[in-house]
Amino acid sequence: MNTVWQGRLWLASDYCLLDGCAGDTQAHAHYAHQLMLAHDGELRLMVGGQLLQSQRLLVPSMQPHAFIEPGQPMLALYTEPLSFRLEHLKDWQAEAPTQPQALIERLRHWPRPPLDTRVEQALLGIDALLQEKIDATELASQVRLSLSQLERLFGDQVGLSIRRLVLWRRLRLALAMVLRGSNLTAAAHTANFADSAHFSRTVRSMFGIQARALHNLQLQLLD
Repeated sequence: MNTVWQGRLWLASDYCLLDGCAGDTQAHAHYAHQLMLAHDGELRLMVGGQLLQSQRLLVPSMQPHAFIEPGQPMLALYTEPLSFRLEHLKDWQAEAPTQPQALIERLRHWPRPPLDTRVEQALLGIDALLQEKIDATELASQVRLSLSQLERLFGDQVGLSIRRLVLWRRLRLALAMVLRGSNLTAAAHTANFADSAHFSRTVRSMFGIQARALHNLQLQLLD
């Protein structure tokens, strides 16, 4: 019998927080760092082929992982590396509050690291064009860089290539639509995925779950 994801989800511009129970997952990897705080007992996770067991676990960006025992009550925080440095999350891991509102309040005042202004402009350009085709060369030209120069900046400060960051932002847009009640086809179309199957494959690859499982979560948007 499959265990479904359930609980409440808070969605902000550079992080999301789940208070609930993790469902069944396959091994997967995503851009976000993931900090998990157990409400009861210990979490058991396979991370990079190694079993980790603790009340508090931190999975770095793009690190393959999967739950050993789904259905465990926890807080799961997903943070974008361009806003939340891994070393800072490691320092915070032992003291992070386990109450959602207290955690959200701490995140509201979290000091985001500064980005190169050209990276900031490129990110704004990407977000403005998520419903269209994005030409990376044209994007670089708009911030007065060559494509190779912008790719190097993205690698250093964002931690992803331009193409992978665009996919992540498209996914984030589509996920928000599904969580607001849109069907998978409409969400995929709006975020410029090829079709709902492409969107579903991306969700499964990055989060290890079926896209339709998102309908079990209650959404609250944060400023």
